[in-house]
Amino acid sequence: MGIKSWLQQAARTLKLAVKPGREELWLSIKISLLGIGIVGLIGFVIKLIASIIVPTGT
Repeated sequence: MGIKSWLQQAARTLKLAVKPGREELWLSIKISLLGIGIVGLIGFVIKLIASIIVPTGT
């Protein structure tokens, strides 16, 4: 696939793209924040378990 055909396909895709509405954008933001929170919570729980199993210190 050459650069010219890629640019044509990219232009075609941009013509079909529409700006999301306020509700759709807010839903995407909430889902993204929920995902980030879940990943952070999992990391915190793993760190907490690791600190209990292998205590650091002298």
